[in-house]
Amino acid sequence: MKVDRPDISQLLQQMKQMQNTMRTQQEVQQSIAADSIRAPGSNGGVAQTERPAGFGELFSQAINSVNDVQQQSSALATAYEKGDPQVSLAQVMVASQKASVSFQALTQVRNRLVEAYQDVMNMPI
Repeated sequence: MKVDRPDISQLLQQMKQMQNTMRTQQEVQQSIAADSIRAPGSNGGVAQTERPAGFGELFSQAINSVNDVQQQSSALATAYEKGDPQVSLAQVMVASQKASVSFQALTQVRNRLVEAYQDVMNMPI
């Protein structure tokens, strides 16, 4: 699909660049995570995995991640409001939507956890 309007074309180009950047960052993080799990063992250099993180730790990391996304969104919005030429409206809107979606996802996970807890508590012994 070819769009001739420069403002829309620029927005689409920025979104594609952000998507490519996100993919690259995810690949790097996955690579780093895979490397950090591997530790040279005493059995001939074969990699051993460490103890997996607990659920509470994973949930805490998710909450911190959502908080970071929200803070970045807020910082971009503030910079745009102050007239920073490095920050475009498209960046602010994308960051705002990303923060909103991540918060909604976290809320849904929390709701499911509460529902599962209530189901377990209502089970007959």
